[in-house]
Amino acid sequence: MIVEDLWRLFDIIGTLAFAVSGALVGLSRRMDIFGISVLALATAVGGGMVRDVLVGITPPMALRDTTNFLLSVGVALATSLLYQWTALHRMRRQRLLKIFNVSDTIGLAAFTITGALTGVRVGGEDSYVLPILLAATTAVGGGMIRDVLAQRMPVVLYAEVYAAASLVGAFVFCMLRFTLGVEADSWLAFMLVLVIRFAAIHWNWSLYHPRPPKRHREEGHEERT
Repeated sequence: MIVEDLWRLFDIIGTLAFAVSGALVGLSRRMDIFGISVLALATAVGGGMVRDVLVGITPPMALRDTTNFLLSVGVALATSLLYQWTALHRMRRQRLLKIFNVSDTIGLAAFTITGALTGVRVGGEDSYVLPILLAATTAVGGGMIRDVLAQRMPVVLYAEVYAAASLVGAFVFCMLRFTLGVEADSWLAFMLVLVIRFAAIHWNWSLYHPRPPKRHREEGHEERT
C-alpha cells in the first residue's frame, strides 16, 4: 500500500470515528440537527485543518475535497436518526459514554497516524519533532474545537491519558518507520494508541495532578464551613 493510500485510509477512519463522537456530544447537549452536524464536522476536520495551516498547506485539504464534509454530515444525520428511532436514546449515560470513548479513541489513534505521515512528508525522512507535534495537533485539535463549541472543558485537559497516548504512538512511529516500513509501522502505532487510551480509561490512569497538601485542603474546608 502506497503512503497516499495509507494516509487516506486512516483519514477516513478518523473522520468517521470523530464525527460520531462529535454527534454524540451534540445530542447530549440537546442541539438541533444543524448544531449536531456542526459539532460532528468540527471534530472530524478541525484538527486536520489546523495541521495543514501550520505546515503551509493552503487551502487545507478538507476544503479542497468534499469527502470528509459529506462523511461527517452523513454520520451526524445517521447518529441522530439512530438516537431517535432506536433504543440508543434509552441507554444509560454510562453506555453512551462508552460509545463516545470508543469512537473518540479510534479517531485519536487514526489522526495520530495522518498527522505523523504528513510530518514525515513535509519535514523529511530524518524529522522527528514535526511528525510528533503534527500527530498530536491533528489528533486532539478537532476534539478541542468540539468541546469549546459545546461549552465544556476540552477532554484533553482533564481526561485520563489522552494526548500523551498520541505522543507515544507518534514517537514509536518515528522510531520504527525505517525498521518496519511505513505500513506496518503505521498500524503498530495506531494499535499502540488504542491500547494506551483504552487502558487509561479502564484503569483510570491519569497524569500528575498538582494538589495542595492535605493540611491546606483541610484548613480551606474549615474556613468555608
